[in-house]
Amino acid sequence: MKTALLTLSALFMAIFCQAQAKHDTVFFDDFNGPKLDRSKWNVEVTGHTNNDEQQAYVDSSSVLYFVHGKAAQGAKNAMVIKAVYHPGYTSKEKNKYDFISARINTEKKMEFTYGTASCRMKIASGAGMWPAFWALGEGNWPDCGEIDMMETVGDSSWISNALHGPKYFGNTPLAYRYFLPHKENVDQWHIYSVDWTPDQLVFKTDGVTTYTVTKAMVEKYGRWAFDNPKFIILNFALGGGYPNGVNKIKSPYFGISQATVDKIKAGKAKVLVDWVLVTRGK
Repeated sequence: MKTALLTLSALFMAIFCQAQAKHDTVFFDDFNGPKLDRSKWNVEVTGHTNNDEQQAYVDSSSVLYFVHGKAAQGAKNAMVIKAVYHPGYTSKEKNKYDFISARINTEKKMEFTYGTASCRMKIASGAGMWPAFWALGEGNWPDCGEIDMMETVGDSSWISNALHGPKYFGNTPLAYRYFLPHKENVDQWHIYSVDWTPDQLVFKTDGVTTYTVTKAMVEKYGRWAFDNPKFIILNFALGGGYPNGVNKIKSPYFGISQATVDKIKAGKAKVLVDWVLVTRGK
């Protein structure tokens, strides 16, 4: 009974969010076309990594593609970001990687100040898998401000919310680890969101408030960096400082377990995204 209620709750949230999109929308994409709409999204190509991550981001249908029907695993359509084992991949900067993945953003195509940003996602788990749904301002980091609506580093039982800005970045004090309700995990569909106003940010999972950060809380550490436009980012990183800080794994890759490597090799390291929605503030 509880599972049925949770499913209905998620369905209600999906219908509610899509109804909002018709009236208050700033941005909406339900990935129902044959391929990514490049008028809405940029695909990042990087030959270097931050945070000691182990992947290169590439622009390829091997790591970023759309699925429909049964392949969408419970959605009508979905975008897939897939981590791929590609030993010896060499970037144009001559850096070598054993994994490739994807990262997309809306920079200079859709940027918003205040409102609600939400995303319905289904995420593979495994130590060192580091997908995220987040927002970033223009300019130098961390002064530009970063809003992490959803991050996970492979433990299927929890996700994290965080803010980064001047004097509160890296292992920020403004972070919260939210454990999903009993019998739920990140491998299931969930809606991750943030309600952003001039004086606070309220993070939610499936409409349930997980973490609230006020301007007064932020200003204990540094300047409030959340009064400027932000763009949306979706990415699937592998390994690096945050996963390693949680799982302490150094081999076979920094922050990535052998079981996760095996999962990637088997083609099972995928993030499915049903839709992304940004609505204007009230």
